[in-house]
Order: sequence, then structure tokens, then C-alpha cells
Amino acid sequence: MSGGSSGIEAGAKRSALRASGMALAVLSFQTLGIIYSDIGTSPLYVLNGIWPGSGPVPPKDDIVGGISAIIWSLTLLPLIKYVFICLQFGTHEGEGGTFALFQGIYPPKSFESTPTHDSMMAGKKFRRNLKAPMSLRWPLLVWSLLGTSLTMADGVLTAAVSVTSAVGGIAVVKESVSHDVVSISIGFLLVLFLSQSFGTARLSVIFAPITCCWLLLLAATGIYNVTTHPGIFRAFDPSRAIMYFVRTGDYDTLAGVLLAVTGCEALFANLGQFNRLSIQISFSTFVYPSLVLAYLGQGARLIKDGADVLPNVFYLTIPGKHNGPLFWILYVFAILATLIASQAMITATFSLVQQLVNMRSLPPVHMVHTSDKVQGQIYIPVVNWILMVGTIIIVAAFSNATQLTNAYGFAVATVMFTTSVLVSLQMRYVKHLPIIVGVVFLIIFGFIDGLFWGASLKKVPDGAWVPLTIGVVLLILMTFWNWAKGLEDAFDRQSRERLDGFIVSEKAGAAVPVIVSDSTSDSGDAETLSFPDIDSDATYYCIAGAANDERRELGRLPVLAVFHGVAHERGMPPTFLGFIRQWPALPRAGIFLTAQVLPVAHVEAADRYVVTRVDAVPGFYGVAQFLGFRDRPSLHMDELIARIGELEARADPARAARIVAQLETLARRHTHVVPHYEVRSKQVELGRLSPIANYLRRVLIEDVYRRLSIMFPEVVSWLAPADEIVHIGITASI
Repeated sequence: MSGGSSGIEAGAKRSALRASGMALAVLSFQTLGIIYSDIGTSPLYVLNGIWPGSGPVPPKDDIVGGISAIIWSLTLLPLIKYVFICLQFGTHEGEGGTFALFQGIYPPKSFESTPTHDSMMAGKKFRRNLKAPMSLRWPLLVWSLLGTSLTMADGVLTAAVSVTSAVGGIAVVKESVSHDVVSISIGFLLVLFLSQSFGTARLSVIFAPITCCWLLLLAATGIYNVTTHPGIFRAFDPSRAIMYFVRTGDYDTLAGVLLAVTGCEALFANLGQFNRLSIQISFSTFVYPSLVLAYLGQGARLIKDGADVLPNVFYLTIPGKHNGPLFWILYVFAILATLIASQAMITATFSLVQQLVNMRSLPPVHMVHTSDKVQGQIYIPVVNWILMVGTIIIVAAFSNATQLTNAYGFAVATVMFTTSVLVSLQMRYVKHLPIIVGVVFLIIFGFIDGLFWGASLKKVPDGAWVPLTIGVVLLILMTFWNWAKGLEDAFDRQSRERLDGFIVSEKAGAAVPVIVSDSTSDSGDAETLSFPDIDSDATYYCIAGAANDERRELGRLPVLAVFHGVAHERGMPPTFLGFIRQWPALPRAGIFLTAQVLPVAHVEAADRYVVTRVDAVPGFYGVAQFLGFRDRPSLHMDELIARIGELEARADPARAARIVAQLETLARRHTHVVPHYEVRSKQVELGRLSPIANYLRRVLIEDVYRRLSIMFPEVVSWLAPADEIVHIGITASI
């Protein structure tokens, strides 16, 4: 292979980020600013979510029981389930979230560096090593997409609830400003979303110290407040939580307890931004203790002061005067922390969209990689603006924090249950653990998730219909796109042919010898065979008949044509097949190009191309181009011809210089040939339902999918100016 190719192929797949020592400590600190602000700002509104400020003061035992429910929910769900169990089930690339769990059960195909390789043997099968039943693939895909869509819907509500709750605290000391809470909140949100283009790494440098100070303030005020009623430590007894619900029968308060664990799915979805160990260290040693102390302190003050603090438990339990220095310090940090809390869901949404686009479940969108070290740290402009508009609309429509918290939580509970189901399946089919392990996990955590989901379901009429509606719309879009793209990919696979079965020469009347690549033999000597020059006068024919008995003579074009392929599949790309059939002419030189993004920021010139020779037609080559995730897509023709020269020099040094000279001459008039699919609905036979089914298929494929695929092309940039591109129309009946 060409210089440096072995190293490229060894590292062609992105893997989870690894760090140790000081690098791990820095990464753990950065997680504070990106992941935990969502769950870290829950103390602002959780207790008032359980006991509304306008209601009666709860009895002492009820307060202890409610705090116990919060503490054990934090222990069982974020700490045990997510931090120490779910984080073990990220993808090989280090991504997390419900869709990553699906990818683990049904992994995507690996990339083949030379998908146009002519040595593909007829009838050769390539099987994916999957143990999960393929009959479950579509149900589990829809299930995982449901969880993913609700996580993204949750991103809109997180920003709205957190910021409005923090800004609303000003009414404690200045009630006249309470009417301006919405406009102030929108102003802060605009600043947050406009800052996203700076990237995760830069934002975490600013956000991590702020979140660290916020959590320290929560812990410090919690410790002080606990001293006012040390009996609150009885909340560590889980029986207090159980007896609370048995005694009161108020199952609906679980919806308020659920607010304490919102953000745990963002914790999992943001795995690709950092790594497992950094999240485990930061949460278990710092975030979790700080939150427990904060809730204990609020419970102690609620028992001691009752009606004096119930209207706004968080702000009214701050030690000192209501208008004192500590109040304003916490108020400022609360606003900053809630803005950062919104950041947790924004970055989680970016990661999820990246996964969905890569797995062809969402239309391609422009992504900006913001870090030279971590491929998962990205910024997606269109997603950022959609989230911004959606969040502002939600804040303006609901107008107060109480209404927002009614809408909040349902999406979280649904996603948590979705995650439990997928993790239990991964335990069996990916980790190969005994089936009883997955069953026990699902029974324990599925039961807990089910309790929360049932409580939050009752809030659908009061506002939870908002995330449900957003989630369902996203689910329909993603399921539809996955289905249509699957049909198009199936057409692409079925349409590919071997070159030596499609092009024959006059002399042989059949396919010429098999490919010789740039790899060496066991003895270390390159294989050498004699082939005609690029400018040979040999006549070539295209086999056009269905029975492979009709031959069509091909003219020769004095150009170098670059045939682009979208899918990484074996065989000739449809662009080449369509080009030959529409223009019965063969370029003097051709390149079958596929591109792959590697988990490095930049790829050196020596490692950028892997070249193989397509010997059915002299002058044709299969080229795999490797790009770093921050490299701008472009085809460096001089570098590519140099790699081809190295390949030819190993095969036949006497001819190499002449071939390179011929390629350089042809490259002056090189052109790019790219596909343009015209999708049409294929007729299906479903008995009496056939007319209805075919009508719906035609509307979805020809009226909806065709237009969307034009708006969101598979490859935004084809590595060349528009005047160097030839679009080949391909009618795809799918």
C-alpha cells in the first residue's frame, strides 16, 4: 500500500477518548461545566415541585420522607444506574445515549478502504457478527429513536425551566420585577445560544469554574442549614421514603422527586464529549455529595421554619438576610449555573444529532468540529438555532416556572425506561453476560423508571404534552428518514457490478486479469505484471444486454474522471455505471473515490490516500481518501498522482514515470462525476391493500423524501468547484 497506509488502516476507526494523570484530572474538571449543571441546578425547584409554595406546610415526617426519596433517587439512578452501569455501554467510538445503545446491539458496517476493489469474488458473503435477532432490529430502532427524540425535546425544556427558576428568585427581594422574569430569561438564553460557536472546550474553560463554585456554595449552605435540624439525617433511611408514600398515598409527588434526577440522560449522552472515567470521578466524588447536602439542608430549614420558607424553598433557605450579600452571590451563581445547565442539554443534543446523521437516521447537516483533540466536541449551527427558537417560545408561552415544571419530567422518565430496556439487551447480546443479569437489571431499574413514568404521565394535560409532541414529531421524521435511506442504500448495493463483468476489451473478449494492489507479497517483493499504457489504443466494450450478450463499443475521452461514491460498498459506484450508459465513452484515466473521516484533527499528506490499481482498465484506480475531522474536504491531485506513481514504481519501475506523466497531462482537464438520485416508488403487492400502500409509498418517497434529499444532499461539498462537476442522473426505484 502507499506510504503510511498501514498506520491509517490500523487507526481508521474512532475510539473512546483515553486520559490519565493530570489530563484525566483536567477532563474531570471540565465535565463540571458541560454535564452536571442540569442536575446541579435541580435544588432550585425540586422541593417546590413536591410541595407547592401556595399549599400547606407538610408535616415533619413527610419532609423527612420526601428528602429520603430524593436522596435515594439520586443514589439509584444517576449514581448507580448511569455513572457505574450505563457508562459501561457506550459505543466503541465512546458515544453514549439511547441511540448509542442501539448501535452496540446492531453495529454499523465497518469501512472498507477500497470498495471498488475488483478482486471481489462472485457469491462471496460478508456477515455481520450479530447475535441479537434481526427480527427485533426495527422495533428496537424505533424504541431507541423514541428515547433519543425525547432527549432532544428535553433539551428545549431544560433551558426554559432552569433559567426561569433562577431569574424568578429576584421576586423574593423585589416583587415588582416579577413581571419581567420572562423577558430577562429570554435575554440570558440569547447570550447562551449565541456563544455556542466557541465550542465545548472553550466554553468548559469558562463554565467549569462557575459550576464548581455553585456546587461548593450548595454544599456549604447545605451544611449550615443541616445544623438547624440534625434530625434530617434520618432521610438516609430508605424506609422513610417508602413510609411517606404509604402514609400519604400521594403517588403524584413522585413527579416532583423526578425533577431531582433530570439531567442523568444528558450525563450519558455527553459521554462522547469526555470519557467514562472522568464522569465517574467528578460525579461520585464532588457532584453527588454536594447535591445530597443541599437537599438535606433545604429539608432541615423547611422543618424548622415551615411557612416562612415554603413559598420559595431555595432562595428563602439561604443563610443570612434575604437581601444580604450571600443571597446576591447565590442569585448570580444560580443564573450562571442555569445557563450552564442549558449547555448540558445543548451539547448532548449536538452529540445525539451527530450519531443520528452518521447512522443515516437524520438528514445530513453541517457540523463544525471545535476541538483538535476530541472528535466528539462539535457545534451544529442549524440545531443550535432550532433549540434557541424552541426554548424562547416555550419560555414565553408558559410564562412561569410552575407551569414549566409540569411540562418537565415526562420526557426524562420515558428516556430512562428506554435506556433500561436497551442496556438489559446489551448485557446479553454485547457483553455476553448471563441472561439473568439483564433480567434482574430490567426488573429493578425498570420498576423504578416505571414509577416515575406513571407519575409524570398524569402531567400530560398540564403541559407534558409539549415534550411528548416534540418527541413524536422527531420520532416520525427519524423513522421515516431511516426507512427511506435504507431503501436507497439497498438499491445502491443491488446496482453495483464488478468492473471486469461490465467492461471487456476487444483483444480478450472477456475480463482482463484480476487487480494488483499496492500491497506486497509474503517475500516482500511487489507483484509485477505487464499492462498496456493509459494511452493504449485497445478498444473497450460495455456489456449492455440483460443476458450479458450485447456489447457496445466505448469511445475514449482524453480526461481524468473522478467518480464519487456515497456508500462504502464493494463494486463499481452507480456514478460510473450511469456515466458509461448515458455517454458510451470511457475516460483515459479514472479514479473511484471514497472518503473516510479519521479520529484525528488532521491527516498528514503522506497518509491521506490509499491507492489500488483496477487492472480491468489501465489507468483506473481505487482511492480511499482519509481526512481528519477538522480537515477541509479537498482533492489534492498532485499528492494523489504522486501516490499512484509510488504504487506503479513498485509494480513496474520502467513504466512508472511514463504513467505519471500521462496522468499529469490528463489531470489538467480532470472532472468530478457525482450521483444525483431520482427516487421513484417501487410497486408492492399487498393484496387488497396494494392501491393504498402504493399511493402512500409514492407520496412519502416521491413527494417528501425526494424533496428532502435535494434540500439536504448526502455530501455538501464534492471537493471541487461547481464548474468541474458532472451530475449523473440515476433513477432509483426503491
